[in-house]
Amino acid sequence: MRTVTGPTGHVVVVGAGLAGLSAALHLLGAGRRVTVVERDPLPGGRAGRLERAGYRIDTGPTVLTMPHLAEEAFAAVGERLADRVELLPLHPAYRACFADGSTLDVHTDADAMAAEVERLAGAREAAGYRRLREWLTRLYAVQMRRFIDANIDSPLHLLTPDLARLAALGGFGRLDARIGRFLTDDRLRRVFSFQALYAGVPPQRALAAYAVIAYMDTVAGVYFPRGGMHALPRAMARAAAAAGADVRLGRDVTRLERSGARVTAVHTAQGERIPCDAVVLTPDLPVAHRLLGRGPRRPVRLRHSPSAVVLHAGTDRTWPHLAHHTLSFGAAWRRTFDELTRSGTLMTDPSLLITRPTAGDASLAPAGRHLHYVLAPCPNTDIGPSATAWADLAPRYRDRLLTVLEHRGMSGLAAAIEEECLVTPADWAAQGHAAGTPFSVAHTLLQTGPFRPRNLVRGTENVVLAGCGTTPGVGVPTVLISGKLAAARITGAPSRGRSRPTPPPAAVEGHPR
Repeated sequence: MRTVTGPTGHVVVVGAGLAGLSAALHLLGAGRRVTVVERDPLPGGRAGRLERAGYRIDTGPTVLTMPHLAEEAFAAVGERLADRVELLPLHPAYRACFADGSTLDVHTDADAMAAEVERLAGAREAAGYRRLREWLTRLYAVQMRRFIDANIDSPLHLLTPDLARLAALGGFGRLDARIGRFLTDDRLRRVFSFQALYAGVPPQRALAAYAVIAYMDTVAGVYFPRGGMHALPRAMARAAAAAGADVRLGRDVTRLERSGARVTAVHTAQGERIPCDAVVLTPDLPVAHRLLGRGPRRPVRLRHSPSAVVLHAGTDRTWPHLAHHTLSFGAAWRRTFDELTRSGTLMTDPSLLITRPTAGDASLAPAGRHLHYVLAPCPNTDIGPSATAWADLAPRYRDRLLTVLEHRGMSGLAAAIEEECLVTPADWAAQGHAAGTPFSVAHTLLQTGPFRPRNLVRGTENVVLAGCGTTPGVGVPTVLISGKLAAARITGAPSRGRSRPTPPPAAVEGHPR
């Protein structure tokens, strides 16, 4: 594994999102001095927090899968995730509502899920589900150690027995076709293939290897932190401070000072100059490349994942058919993905994700009130409406979403809204996200693994990237891994953890422990 060269005693981490905080904790565990610099007044990055009239709104991810990856980061500094964050397991993990009126509760327990599948589609499909679950588990085991949780310097490094195992499992076939080998019911096939949207590729074109996301969602377990998803980065920032990190919030990095091929200091808009031996950059790629003064040399332009419109709605009522996580599928399927990834038009028959975090934690809203998060996938600004077009489009699309939701059982939604916030691709673009999407670079074949933008920066000796734009990719689990991999590029090996933090504790600015 290649590593940065020269001294690495003091590392500046730019960005206190999940990737940056993961990197910081693993670096601290390896004995490095760490300064974390974050432009926002709170840690979290995309996993941020918006407070409005007593509603505590998560601005990014809505659930946590693979919590052992967060546990690894805490363990690096001798802490336990459970001592900082209370995780609530979700049962069901989510509920799928289909256009024909049928529903399916998705359970991560094998027997409970098989019974639910049999109720919906019969014993043959339940047996197919059990075979699918076994395949997903084997797929995850083959991919995790060698292809996901690993720094890859060259495609040649993939030439291992695990590559042959992945091929034997059908990982290089198409996702939709592979799921179809186990399940014939179209509704069930959607439940186990819609995750391809996270990778930015339709199920008909996505590699079957990306079914590993379905493993995380439907086998490994789904959790919600008490206090919202923002509780996780907040706890990580406090653990980093307790281990000696200097966490500076409300500081916008504007420039990297160089001496030859090395970055020697980080400058902020607040006039600070922070000397350093190495840097971890976690902003989205356009911001990182601007700070570096160069982008990667690639033969073709990067393709980006679809974006999303998100409606945060604080309401005076809720609807009993909603689980914590509800997938509301439209009748259209192939056309929907074509609209999102090819034609660049808004979904004519939308499939939506509806999250009701107050189902598990009533403290996120005022007494007697409820919080709803509606995510509608939409084309990114490279192929769909531009960021400027969304200024006129946003209010009309908001009304359209409310109409769809009312027709799908959320009657009286518009009248029930007391507080709301609408986020569109224009807002994502204003935050520095390329193509107006928070889901970054799509996971096409030529943008996956060793072909994805690498976390080592060519032409710069001591800068490493982390976050969803680099390896291993998009999603909370992979972003946590990206921070660990970035730290390993600096330290030479993943941190092993320690029994207790050794540096003197320091408070997070603006966030006393």
